[in-house]
Amino acid sequence: MRLYLLALNPTDSVTEGFLPAAARLGLTVTVLTEPGYVAAHREAYRAAVAPAGLGAVPEINGCAVRDFREVVGEISRRRAADGPFAVFSNSDHLQTQAALAAAYFGLPGKDWRATLRAKDKAETRRHLAAAGLDTVRSAELAPEADADAEADADVTFVPVPVPVHGADSVSAAVPVPRASVSLPGPAPYSAPASKTGSAPQARPAFDPAAFGVGYPCVVKPREGVASEDVVLVGDAAELRQRVAAIRARRPGQALVVEEFLPGELRTLETLGDAAGTRHVLGGFRTRLSPPPYFIEERLYFEPESPGFRRPGADQVLAQLDALGVGFGVCHTEYVTGPDGRARIIEVNYRAIGDQCDLMLADLLGIPLFEHILRTHLGEPLPRSLNARTDGRARQDAPLADRSGTLTAAPGPAELTVDGTRLTYRPLRAVGEYRELTHTNRDYLGILRVTGTDEAAVDRVATGFLAAQRWEITP
Repeated sequence: MRLYLLALNPTDSVTEGFLPAAARLGLTVTVLTEPGYVAAHREAYRAAVAPAGLGAVPEINGCAVRDFREVVGEISRRRAADGPFAVFSNSDHLQTQAALAAAYFGLPGKDWRATLRAKDKAETRRHLAAAGLDTVRSAELAPEADADAEADADVTFVPVPVPVHGADSVSAAVPVPRASVSLPGPAPYSAPASKTGSAPQARPAFDPAAFGVGYPCVVKPREGVASEDVVLVGDAAELRQRVAAIRARRPGQALVVEEFLPGELRTLETLGDAAGTRHVLGGFRTRLSPPPYFIEERLYFEPESPGFRRPGADQVLAQLDALGVGFGVCHTEYVTGPDGRARIIEVNYRAIGDQCDLMLADLLGIPLFEHILRTHLGEPLPRSLNARTDGRARQDAPLADRSGTLTAAPGPAELTVDGTRLTYRPLRAVGEYRELTHTNRDYLGILRVTGTDEAAVDRVATGFLAAQRWEITP
């Protein structure tokens, strides 16, 4: 059976996870990627054939994978000779394309409407608000290229259910933009009528406070990844400055401005099949870099076990159900406040990245990547995964703090220390120059420490990092 795997740049998840799993399942893999990435895939897979257990370098074909019509056409031209096949992607950017291609051929796959809702952060907010599950005050900013067209658009407010802790849900006039707003520059605005029924007052320019957002708030690309250009802003002047800078880097892309959601950041990792079986694989507590950026610096694994009640998990699962996210693997980020309320930050409808998925498979002691692929082959998940629940882990990512050339750094390491397994993988070569991005592209390496004693795991990780030295020369 042939597996068409849609990808952009090569990733550890595919190279060390999904491709070896496909080989163990006896699948013939064809990687479809943008022509500009073909050489990078060939180089990555050649280097990983023996270490990762690929068996052989898969077939790699150039295809405009961002366009689902080109994906359908490429597969259609080949399918008569291929026999049975499946379509899969673990790319943030290609979930809807893979879902549409699978649907076109009548294959198992994610619902394209759910992948779209997950990818489009503004649509995620609108859909959850309409379902009465959570309302995050936000506004969608049109791409600068569309400013003139958007200047004539209306922004309307509709009553939506607002969950209130400690009381029944109430209906309130909460701003839900039905059209995008241009910024900078004036944009017509229709405020909700007052309680006395007075007429809406026009506002001459975009004002987040008009949407109930207030400050501080967060500006982010509507369809962004890896915390790229996600920034906390404190006032209107900073907002305009940040939006202008992001638009200079991302011309033609829509942005979202939304209220800042305080609380402890966690993840929920799930896997489901077409029959409705869904497993919670576990999750991570996440420590972020200092404001105004949101870079994941450290993660602690929290296993799914009978003795542990994961804060907010039931609420998150209900919100995923409303979004239609059930089939396949999903990595959801959310915060929990002191009141126990869970609020989704974003839904990444793919496996957790940055090598955490590899660590997760090891901690659970299950063929995780095979299970994920089997769902796309139409096979049901077992009622029990028989996963281990005694694993503990910590993952750290040392960060560059400036642009420059890496002049000193530790090499790779595989150690056993105090009953734990320690793995360190450099992500940047000594002598390499990089600009500072304030994203996970600033990672210098990945440290993973696993074991069964959380205190030992923490101690070993802290000790290793303290003994290392990274130097960057401007």
